Amino acid sequence: MRAVRLEATGRLHLQEVEKPLPGGGELLIRIEACGICGTDRHLFHGEFPASPPVTLGHEFTGIVEQVGPGVGGFREGMRITVDPNIACGRCPQCQRGKINLCENLQAIGIHRDGGFAEHAVIPEKQAFALPDDIDPVHGAFCEPLACCLHGIDLAGIKTGASVVVLGGGVIGLLVVQLARLAGATDVLLVTRSADKRRLGETLGATASIDPGSGGFPQGLISADGLLPGGADVVIECAGVRETIEQAPSLARSGGTVVILGVMPKGAKVSIEPFDLLFREVSLISSFINPFTHRRAADLIVSGAIKVEPLISRRIGLREAVEAISNPARPGEIRALVLPGLG
Repeated sequence: MRAVRLEATGRLHLQEVEKPLPGGGELLIRIEACGICGTDRHLFHGEFPASPPVTLGHEFTGIVEQVGPGVGGFREGMRITVDPNIACGRCPQCQRGKINLCENLQAIGIHRDGGFAEHAVIPEKQAFALPDDIDPVHGAFCEPLACCLHGIDLAGIKTGASVVVLGGGVIGLLVVQLARLAGATDVLLVTRSADKRRLGETLGATASIDPGSGGFPQGLISADGLLPGGADVVIECAGVRETIEQAPSLARSGGTVVILGVMPKGAKVSIEPFDLLFREVSLISSFINPFTHRRAADLIVSGAIKVEPLISRRIGLREAVEAISNPARPGEIRALVLPGLG
């Protein structure tokens, strides 16, 4: 079978590899769709810990082709979505219920072979059933949505709250929708892309702002701005130094800042502790998706979260290497790799 393999930092190739076989408690999946995440590009550049050689791809959906010994909850032909983050269940963090902080955490598509391939083997416990009639490319959004859900849970958005979302990529546009579902009255999307601002408003943002326009960020929180005094919650979704540094200034006194965006390992930002202290602004980081994958799948299946508008292009495995090795195209939100396209 064909697979996109990270051999080492900066070395990514489409290769012919042996089709895997499921062991005890495992499923062999025929991959239908796998999203290209910013983390995949970080992995290519050595900016995020990984275990090469490995097949990349951690946002995927597919059809169960074979069940291994001891599998009881799935059968051949079922469509599933995959939670790629495998917790050990035994370490102190897992025992505290903090499975996303597992001391032995292994991620499919990062530490073990993932979804940029024609087939993958996964543990049964990482699979979540999807309806037969769902568009499989929609199932590939369950993982990023699950990560966003964790951030929304940590933000504690209350009915009538005001929320600023920094970044108009796939995470930001999912968070816009989740913030409205959580009861936020004002949801402001901040992104330089005019197309993403327009899309954000169709998905639920009550307003959108170009941060390159004059007066940002102070104009937003001034007495005659859209959010006088700042927002109840600011969610950073871009993983960019500038937006992380701006986020606290956009929160009201007593407000909350949630960091969802991923910066390269080792990157530093400048934060003023006195400002956080004096205004009692809570700064929270959100890591992956503890116990949120089923909820994410249900939201997508129900149609409560719209993902079709977030798809910029569909490509085959032959095009995946170039797409992962280079920055996203201007205006691109999410590229999906469909192995069946070639």
